[in-house]
Amino acid sequence: MTQRMSSVQNPVIPLVGELIRAHPGTISLGQGVVHYGPPPLALARMNAFFLDTENHKYKAVEGIAPLVDAIARKLAATNAIPTSPEHRIVVTAGGNMAFMNVVLAIADPGDEIVLLAPYYFNHDMAICMANCKTVAVATDENFQPRIDAIKAAINPRTRAVVTVSPNNPTGAVYSEESLRAINTLCRERGIYHISDEAYEDFVYDAFVPSPLAGEGLGVRGCAKHFSPGSIDGASAHTISVFSLSKSYGFASWRIGYMSIPSGLFDSITKIQDTILICPPVISQYAALGALEGGVEYVTEKIKDIALTRGYVWEQLKALGSLCRIPRADGALYFFLYVNSSLKPMELVERLIKEHRVAAIPGDAFGAEGCSLRVSFGALKRETVEEGIGRLVRGLKTIVSH
Repeated sequence: MTQRMSSVQNPVIPLVGELIRAHPGTISLGQGVVHYGPPPLALARMNAFFLDTENHKYKAVEGIAPLVDAIARKLAATNAIPTSPEHRIVVTAGGNMAFMNVVLAIADPGDEIVLLAPYYFNHDMAICMANCKTVAVATDENFQPRIDAIKAAINPRTRAVVTVSPNNPTGAVYSEESLRAINTLCRERGIYHISDEAYEDFVYDAFVPSPLAGEGLGVRGCAKHFSPGSIDGASAHTISVFSLSKSYGFASWRIGYMSIPSGLFDSITKIQDTILICPPVISQYAALGALEGGVEYVTEKIKDIALTRGYVWEQLKALGSLCRIPRADGALYFFLYVNSSLKPMELVERLIKEHRVAAIPGDAFGAEGCSLRVSFGALKRETVEEGIGRLVRGLKTIVSH
């Protein structure tokens, strides 16, 4: 193994997946996926793909024109990110590839990128692979950004600050005020603001029944998604990363996209052409169909997930002092700080082996102490009761002994 790769953490999802496969019957609260599949119009668009033999050849590096146009309309209507010569849209093989492309385009070996901890582990892995350095800045007790701490972490080697909102792994939704402050700070310091918005549709205040609102779940109407790319004057330093994997239920099709300053376009296309040549065209057709169908399909599915989330929260509260669960208003996760001296992976292994339920160890996300990320997106109504029941019983048994 090269020195570069030896510094990269092992991907935790496959490690937990191996444990799950070794213990049949385990219910996974691990990977952040939804339980539903793609909308019918996405599948119909895939059928149209086969009608033109030209679709089996390479297409434009940045994505097929109909999809790029559809994304531009979506960004303008939903995110208030304008279409202009200052912005360029690039379709990628998922949000992770978009982030990797960006790191390679903006940073040289030894440069630094600020992540807000707990952070998305694949972001840290990408930074390490590029021979750059992650500078982790802890969030506050509710997983909200600490602007002064971010400001103190920036130095001449800093190339970007990354925000993920709604957040993986914590479920936090960053306030518009905080995101504006970070974006302004990046502009003033001459660095990029990378805004990962893969979970943009998963903000639950509009769906949570009022008896479940309150501590940990937020207040109805409080949390809203905000795109920093919509800020006046942000086009030159803001990179917005999106994914269709979560909202439209086709994670394995690997389609994401990003809105980038036009000055980065040549570098991004060099990287993408080398690694990928072009995003999978059949998946681009599916993405086109999904966007043409509109967000109504997603909204109906998220209403169901919101009910699941409310149930999960009610059950987790039964853990009492065994866990601290900070406020979570979005995404597909709760992040649990467990009152235990066990290492996170030890706790995960015991939960799988002894109780047949899986979560993800929190230290993979840069969190200190014993912690877990619990995902509820893949749970259906018929599995949520059993899955969360196993987790609560398992934690009560393991942690109280």
